[in-house]
Amino acid sequence: MSRRRVVITGIGAITPIGVTRDGLWSGLQARQSAVRALTRFDPSIFRSHNAAEVPDFIATDHVEAKRAKRLDRFGQFSVAAARMAVEDSGLDLAREDRERVGAMMGTALGGVGYAEEQLGVFLREGLRAVDATLALAVFGGASSCNIAIEFGVQGPNSTNAMSCASGTIAIGDAFRQIRDGYADVMIAGGAEAPLAPLCFGAFALIRAMSTRNDDPRRASRPFDRDRDGFVMGEGAAVLILEEHERAVSRGAPIYAELLGFGQTNDAFHMTAPRPDGSQAARAMRLALSDARLGAHELGYVNAHASSTPLNDPTETLAIKEVLGERASTIPVSGTKGYYGHALGASGAIEAAICALALQREWLPPTVNLDAADDACDLAHIAREGSAMRVDHLISNSFGFGGINAALVMRRWH
Repeated sequence: MSRRRVVITGIGAITPIGVTRDGLWSGLQARQSAVRALTRFDPSIFRSHNAAEVPDFIATDHVEAKRAKRLDRFGQFSVAAARMAVEDSGLDLAREDRERVGAMMGTALGGVGYAEEQLGVFLREGLRAVDATLALAVFGGASSCNIAIEFGVQGPNSTNAMSCASGTIAIGDAFRQIRDGYADVMIAGGAEAPLAPLCFGAFALIRAMSTRNDDPRRASRPFDRDRDGFVMGEGAAVLILEEHERAVSRGAPIYAELLGFGQTNDAFHMTAPRPDGSQAARAMRLALSDARLGAHELGYVNAHASSTPLNDPTETLAIKEVLGERASTIPVSGTKGYYGHALGASGAIEAAICALALQREWLPPTVNLDAADDACDLAHIAREGSAMRVDHLISNSFGFGGINAALVMRRWH
């Protein structure tokens, strides 16, 4: 079977800088970090006190009230972002062959935050007080299965838990389902709601998070010489992926075309990246090969850029290995400084940003990048962003366990 083309026709987003597609975009253009002192619980016992919380999410604005009540925050994020994406795409799923429509999602922790909350209820009040839906909320596949139930779609379905690359992997796997003929439409993305004391504390214990507690908005600072760790965030993003010809024939809004996906593993360490960045670079090359593009055809790199001491210089090495001499001229930025690190949702949020950047011809800057680390010597977009038409871009996601993933997109024209 020949390779089918795959386009992005819908975007749903729930992020600390904005809810909905346009809320996300407006938040980027405001160029302000949403990181604040954590309010969900008292973080004073931890070294890190900051987080990027979604401040104005009302589940019943997007999910029927009875259904919203049966979902934890992670599940609400998943279904609500999917609802936004479906509505944005203009798809009438009641008229679709639902066996040809699937859902694939990514999450690092799933419903663990809610499980932690309910453990407290159990210890204080006993089993009878525990939410009867708990077992379903913490089920690993809850994200994609709840989406399937919400829309009645019966095609390929999975939720992966590949740490911070989960959302990117979900989109890449969904892309292949359509490209290779197993589905016509896929609802794909990532969701995360990790802001609970034990989850937060676990990352604090391994000293992965920033301790810039006196200046929260400047705590997440990818590639900056004064970075000291990531800031935990939450949220979701979902894309509608659709076979190109059917999307064009129905007059769908097309944001961008997905061209390629690559995935590798460092096989090195659970928290530290392979120091030479070789497998991260190979994931990028695999995505380019899948897209049938050369590195010289890229116009932008959306970096994973987690703001950790180890990741940012390692990613720099990978980018330089792939781009060669052009690494000094191809624009690079990372957007986690805006909304923190939403773990398994981050790659999906960044994929949404990339699709919008291609369509709207503006590349977001890396906020809080005041002075680049000498080990991160790339063509950074800082401060104002860049009004720029780009034909092709690559988006990187790397995660604990040595997971590396990359997506290649093309501007729709």
